[in-house]
Amino acid sequence: MTARVLMLQGTSSGVGKSLLTAALCRILTREGLAVRPFKAQNMALNAAVTDDGGEIGRAQALQALACRVPATRDMNPILLKPETDCFAQLVLRGDAQARMSAAEYHRRKPSLWPVVAESLDRLRATCDLVVIEGAGSPAEVNLRDRDLVNMRVARHAGAPVLMVGDIDRGGVFASLLGTLALLRPAERRHVRAMVVNNFRGDAGLFADGVEFLERRGRMPVLGVVPRVERLRLPEEDSLGLDSAFAGDGSPHALDVAVIRLPRISNFDDCDALLREPGVRVRLVDHGDRLGDPDLVVLPGSKATLSDLDAMRSSGLDRAVVAARERGSAVLGICGGFQLLGTEVCDDSGADGGVPGRALALGLLPTVTRMGGTKVVRPVTGTVQQRPGLLALAAGTPLRGYEIHAGRTAPHQPALRLRGNGEEWDDGATSDDGWVAGTHVHGLLDEESVRRPLLRAVAERRGRAWTPGPPVPGVDAELDRLADAVSAALDMNLLGRIVAEGVP
Repeated sequence: MTARVLMLQGTSSGVGKSLLTAALCRILTREGLAVRPFKAQNMALNAAVTDDGGEIGRAQALQALACRVPATRDMNPILLKPETDCFAQLVLRGDAQARMSAAEYHRRKPSLWPVVAESLDRLRATCDLVVIEGAGSPAEVNLRDRDLVNMRVARHAGAPVLMVGDIDRGGVFASLLGTLALLRPAERRHVRAMVVNNFRGDAGLFADGVEFLERRGRMPVLGVVPRVERLRLPEEDSLGLDSAFAGDGSPHALDVAVIRLPRISNFDDCDALLREPGVRVRLVDHGDRLGDPDLVVLPGSKATLSDLDAMRSSGLDRAVVAARERGSAVLGICGGFQLLGTEVCDDSGADGGVPGRALALGLLPTVTRMGGTKVVRPVTGTVQQRPGLLALAAGTPLRGYEIHAGRTAPHQPALRLRGNGEEWDDGATSDDGWVAGTHVHGLLDEESVRRPLLRAVAERRGRAWTPGPPVPGVDAELDRLADAVSAALDMNLLGRIVAEGVP
């Protein structure tokens, strides 16, 4: 079979396409359709691992969850993971390929289009409907001849397009109408409706705005979607980090500081902490702002040596060591784990293109060596019996994934892992157990690990922290988002747009 298609494009990056796509995936799945998400090209440091060890954008993994299906490589055939301002790693159908400049990537684009088309065609053969997400804006006319992700995909699939604008950013009239004006007539044919996203307050007060958009744009506004407050879903990239970690000012018993690295990756590891009552989670980008947290978390990094330099420049390296000496617990995940050791060695330039080595924070007696085949795999395992941070979680089963290039030999390992019929030790702990590191992403998603860890920190610090009711998980948050979007959109019109396609 060949599935029907629906595409969301936006007036710019950051207008909410990813979450609206996830919402539509959940809404249409709840209606009994077999739905799959697709994004031809993604640029993000938040990645996910498919069951067969492929690497795709976190947003597409979230959208697959919204469809209640496993994520696959075809859902995001091209993933670009920035390493510097000028270079990125190309991940093609789940496998890391090469480090290249923007100019090199643009030259290679003609050879990448067949990969995009074949992935989409394979998806369409497996379901009733594919919901496609664009990237950036289709009105970036300087990139039109090298497009892999917006109107070229719409033309290939014959997809009707919803054009999304974010009213909270300001200028929604100019951005929506200006985008439509810059499209070629053949491209504009694909756009069937507009969506005004992220509205605060009473949407009825925007009725005259809807009328203006419909009159000038000569097409309907499918709906005015409200801003869904306190929505706890993984961010696609670091653009949304400040708002996600802003907090609500409520009283807290525990203070968790997450180190904001310039090349921070897979920072959704901390999302579950944000949903815990009585726990304040804050991003810290300078040593002067670290203070005296109960727990310091060093998250993943796409460029460990570069981020180590940034920590030194901002004084964060000294501040973390000083906080540890004052009694803060420290947890490092993936690149953050590598930063906790004594040295990071990159003799081949695998980490950021420039060979080198550097002394790390020295909080764990481990050495990380970069290079070799990138490790990308889902894992299961068990928390090891160790004192300190992980003591109350000992023996607890866990599920997560690994994405890393560096190899760090275990020392008083934190976890015992399993995958592909093998078992191995992972991570390291200090002698007293209050510094711990692991390569495994998703560890804190497990309530049976996260809450004992927080309880151990509270007991050490003499804090009265009592876990609240079970924290709403990602699936429940997807339903909350879907309910809000479904109530805001004209679902009958949406059904007609999907059925009719492009006139």
